[in-house]
Amino acid sequence: MRKFTTLLMMCLLLMTLAGGQTPPANDAQPKGSGEEEKTEAAPSDKMTAEDVEAFLDGIVPVQLELDDIAGATVIVVKDGKVLFEKGYGYADVKEKKPVSAENTLFRPGSISKLFTWTAVMQMVEQGKVDLNKDINEYLDFKIPEAFGKPITLTNLLTHTPGFEEQIKDLFAVGTEPGDLGQFLKTHIPNRIYAPGTVPAYSNYGTNLAGYIVQRVSGTPFNKYIEENIFKPLGMDHSSFVQPLPKELEPLMSKGYALASDDAKPFEIIAHVPAGGLSSSAEDMAKFMLAHLQEGRLGEAQILKPETAKLMHSRLFALDGDANAMAHGFYEETRNGHRIIGHGGDTIAFHSDLHLVLDRGLGFFVSYNSQGKGTTQGRAGLWHAFLDRYYPYEPEKIEAPKTAKEDAQAVSGTYKISRRPQDSLFRSLVLFGEATVSPADDGSIVVSSMLGPNGKPKKWEAIGPKKFRETGGQDILIFKPDSSGQMQLIMQYPFMIYQRVGLWENSKLMIPVLGVSLVLMLLTLVLWPVAWLIRRHYGRKLELTRMEWWLRILTRLVFAANIVFISALVGLVLYALSKFALLNDAGVKWFYLVQVLGLIGTLGTVVVLFNAVHTWMNKNRGIWMKLQATVFVLLSLGVLWFIFAGNLLSFTSHF
Repeated sequence: MRKFTTLLMMCLLLMTLAGGQTPPANDAQPKGSGEEEKTEAAPSDKMTAEDVEAFLDGIVPVQLELDDIAGATVIVVKDGKVLFEKGYGYADVKEKKPVSAENTLFRPGSISKLFTWTAVMQMVEQGKVDLNKDINEYLDFKIPEAFGKPITLTNLLTHTPGFEEQIKDLFAVGTEPGDLGQFLKTHIPNRIYAPGTVPAYSNYGTNLAGYIVQRVSGTPFNKYIEENIFKPLGMDHSSFVQPLPKELEPLMSKGYALASDDAKPFEIIAHVPAGGLSSSAEDMAKFMLAHLQEGRLGEAQILKPETAKLMHSRLFALDGDANAMAHGFYEETRNGHRIIGHGGDTIAFHSDLHLVLDRGLGFFVSYNSQGKGTTQGRAGLWHAFLDRYYPYEPEKIEAPKTAKEDAQAVSGTYKISRRPQDSLFRSLVLFGEATVSPADDGSIVVSSMLGPNGKPKKWEAIGPKKFRETGGQDILIFKPDSSGQMQLIMQYPFMIYQRVGLWENSKLMIPVLGVSLVLMLLTLVLWPVAWLIRRHYGRKLELTRMEWWLRILTRLVFAANIVFISALVGLVLYALSKFALLNDAGVKWFYLVQVLGLIGTLGTVVVLFNAVHTWMNKNRGIWMKLQATVFVLLSLGVLWFIFAGNLLSFTSHF
């Protein structure tokens, strides 16, 4: 189950920070326009190049060794210049090629989005696009209408266009990504929320923004970024081209699951504007410096000062005390400072970019391996860095008198807003639901939010339906939406959790499914055993021809259900572990397995008829009647999961 859940979350949160570090928040979130707030804390005199090197040298090599990670690249910029840069470990384990912060290229995943959003803001300041216009005005195809509201660029910037999650054709190997426009036209996700209401991280939305840049500028997306961001900033070791240009290929780090494993092929990311970048740490430093200096680096000005300030300002949040989405960046305020940033993941590479605006500080780190997950990875590294140079003690807040009542009021099971909705992959969300459990002291525990020890964190009440991590800074805020559905607003501003009712409650559904499948399997296993025992003692079942057929068909229905669920789980695990089958060629395998599910579902009628017939037969004893009733309950238990998980959705749209 743990492996299944890990693969699920990697799939759903891929190319976002959510798959690894959780963007931190605290109880002193900025409010209002989003201008960076000044704090009382003074810049630390410890932050010298020598001290930063000694500090990071004491952490990163240990992470690489304990987590079986091949290499990492780290760069720190401060007050308009590079303060520290260093490569750790190997870019190629087999060849013993060391990582160079200057030259080695890594894949920063969804940090690529910041370049797309910077390009959008260039279009805005030139008056070529309007953030509040219907995006269909800039496209050569139409996003279907829904909810009576158009999608705007503001919605795309804040991950609130309302799209469901899609995983089809996410990655490829050994081929170039297809035409961006054609990909967008053939992969339009369904819309499950009204625009501007529910944050649900969307790679497709960023792709749309990149395509709008391409259409409005009249220049291919890759070329536009090269001419308007890379060249002005002197980013000579960066490219959105996949596979890489010949001159950059030798500089590309290999990617690994574990350093002790073989290297993975270069990943071809279909969502080019959302995650297709390859770049060196030094180039990422130039990008960070430009944003920290109001769009300027040396003589280059990629954004006007007022545009850069606007891009960094708060744009969307469900609560004034919560982290907000800026214009592409997201807030991750911590240690008394307003911080904006972004993270990113591919299959092999895992990266973070942080900007501490009021201190002129930028921090970029990228690992070229998934690793074992033994250490806290990039989150632990960044938090340790902040604690050393900007030490902070959260204010002690007395729990409100309503703490116990609030804890009870917010308890329940929640599903993530970023999810597949209309395909069979909706079933995966059931395994990733979070359970909020109240404690007697008014605190809560959230099952999906684990601490460094692998156990769920404890959250203490600090306000009405507001909780802070015990011993930490992250906060959770619970508030109902316009329909009264309770929402869990967490430290990620780009998605939330939504409370579910009994129908989708996996805490009950999954045990029911497990018991149903186990008892079905026992019924099948004991069937021939019972026959052998009756034969040994010379006993025969006195059955009519109809009852004999009902007995056979009931067990065939059980077999179909068991094979269906088992085959589907195996197919999904294989597809997610290798990202195979998540394309048009793989659809037929899902269809084949779904036929078994359809047989089992329709067969429930047979199981029900068998129970009715048994109860109406006066010659049948109470035990046979109870057995027939249990068989119906077992079939309904499986049926519950099938329909709640949308497993019979025969669609190539996922």
